[in-house]
Amino acid sequence: MLLNDLPNGASAWVTRVQAVPSVDAAMVRRLGELGFIAGEPVRLMRRGPGGREPLAVLIGETLFALRSLEAQCIEVSVTPRSQGA
Repeated sequence: MLLNDLPNGASAWVTRVQAVPSVDAAMVRRLGELGFIAGEPVRLMRRGPGGREPLAVLIGETLFALRSLEAQCIEVSVTPRSQGA
């Protein structure tokens, strides 16, 4: 599931960050630098006007506003992965 697919208020864990069409490696690297790395808990707080952009996303204790394209790069799971899996 992608971060973009979560409903408002839903929590999940980042499983991976990967490039999608129209996204370069620099953007993927930047998402990792912001804290979007495998195993981190993430919460989609809310979407912008009309259910669109930006997406207010909480990772750790920091709130980010992401574009839909950026959120499509972040794969999440609603169940935590066990260590070593």
